[in-house]
Amino acid sequence: MGILSWIAIGLLAGALARFLLPGRQRLGCFATTAVGVLGGLLGGFLATLLGFGGISGFDLRSLAIATGGALLLLLVFGLGSRRDE
Repeated sequence: MGILSWIAIGLLAGALARFLLPGRQRLGCFATTAVGVLGGLLGGFLATLLGFGGISGFDLRSLAIATGGALLLLLVFGLGSRRDE
């Protein structure tokens, strides 16, 4: 996948993750995209490690893997920000 595809799937995955797991974190469009792209990397790594395969293209399966990784990142980020309060 090209860099524009990674950014597009990252934006979608980050937006879906924020929709499914809203929180008090104030993330703008750039941060949401970064969470989605990093979540895609994390999700692809974990899916490959578990034998499901990684992100192979711009399809629904890849979007689900990236969104799962982004949700995991948001959970970890949310737990870390709660300790500061």
